[in-house]
Formats: sequence, structure tokens, C-alpha cells
Amino acid sequence: MSRLDGKVALVSGAARGIGAAIAQAMAAEGANVVIGDLLDEEGQALAEKIGLSAAYVHLDVTNPDDWNAAVGTTVEKYGELTVLVNNAGIAGGVPIDQYSHADWDKIVAINLTGVFNGIQAAVPAMRNVGGGSIVNISSLAGLKANPSAAGYTATKFGVRGLTKAAAVDLGKYGIRVNSVHPGFITTAMTAALPAETSVIALARPGRPDEIAKLVIFLASDESSFSTGAEFVADGGEYGGDPTGGGLR
Repeated sequence: MSRLDGKVALVSGAARGIGAAIAQAMAAEGANVVIGDLLDEEGQALAEKIGLSAAYVHLDVTNPDDWNAAVGTTVEKYGELTVLVNNAGIAGGVPIDQYSHADWDKIVAINLTGVFNGIQAAVPAMRNVGGGSIVNISSLAGLKANPSAAGYTATKFGVRGLTKAAAVDLGKYGIRVNSVHPGFITTAMTAALPAETSVIALARPGRPDEIAKLVIFLASDESSFSTGAEFVADGGEYGGDPTGGGLR
């Protein structure tokens, strides 16, 4: 028996990168998966690659109507929704004194309000089946700040806080809500960024499949008593500087 047999998942930002790895891993573990993204060609191609256990929907996470349609499509095609993975997000930034209001509003709308929209859309469907699991992809930046990343850091801290608030509110419905905090993961979004492996205990970047495996655990019944918690997958970066450079 596979770990996600009988589960139906909706994954945002799933056309490529970590989201695509999550969608493929879920399908391999027996789940039916709906891939949501703005990248229609890539998302549709991934759904076709996975096969009958996957479908694609166009999803702008800043638009509540898109979310409601995505949940509706999921329930119509597979009968229910039991897992939501809020993965969509953007990075980038400049020092806080140079941040424009337009850039601030954009990153908040996608990285934080997008997660809020997803939770609100998914809850009624999950309540109808007696519960579910919501996994919010935050970041190591949701635990500590980085330079020139005020918007990214603030939104990822926000996802962490929203996760805890949602867990408290939704536990009575059997809905668990947890956050995942990846460190530096090699994806198309991070390809242009330098990998500071000297501060990572394992001395390497992570891979999308390593995050997907953690999400599988949180989506499965194996994590049935875990909610409102942070799960870190960062190669040891948050634990401390392996070079000893932080000693004073």
C-alpha cells in the first residue's frame, strides 16, 4: 500500500521546481494530484507526463475566484480534496530602503495572501470529508532574515504565523496545517543565486525531491499528530555556522 493511497491533492506553483517534484512524488505514492500554476504549457505537460492520476488547472494564487475554481475542479474530477500544498511564491528583493511599494504589494499578494486564499478555498471541501492536511511552503527566510530580502523574509515569516493561526482554528475540523522551511534548493528560481554552501553543514544545496519527501510525510497519515509546526529541511544551515565564523 502506498503512503498516499486515497488522497486527493491540490498543489499550487506545481508546473516546475519544488512544486513539480511534490506533484510527481505524490502521484507516485498513490495520490490523485491537481497541478495549479500560471505556466499553462508546462503545467499541462507535467499532468500528461504523470498520467491519469493528475490534472492541470490555471491558478493565479492572488485571485480567490481562481482558487475556488481549482478546488471545484479537484472535487469534480476526483470526488474530494484532502491535501492542499501552498507552494507558489516569488523571490528577489533589494535593501528595505530601496523597496518600492509596487514590489512590496506584489510579493505580499503572491507569497502571503496567496496562501491565505488557498486555505480559505480548501477548508469547506476538507470539512465535508472530515479533515485533511494543509502544507504551506515557507522558507529558511521564515526563520531568519537575509540581507536585501525584506519582502521575501516578511512574507515567509507571515506564512509561518498564518500556519500556526490556521492550525489553531482548523484543528476542530480534523484539518492539520504545517509549514515547510527549505534552505537553498537548486531550482530554476534559484539558478542565478550564489549557493553559499560554506554555511550549510552538509556542504551542498538541497534538491527538490528532498523537499517533496518531507511534504509526503506531512500529507500522509504518518504525521497525524503534527499540526501548527515548522519542519526545516536546510542541510543544517539554521543549526549554526560550521566554519565557526560566528564565534566572538
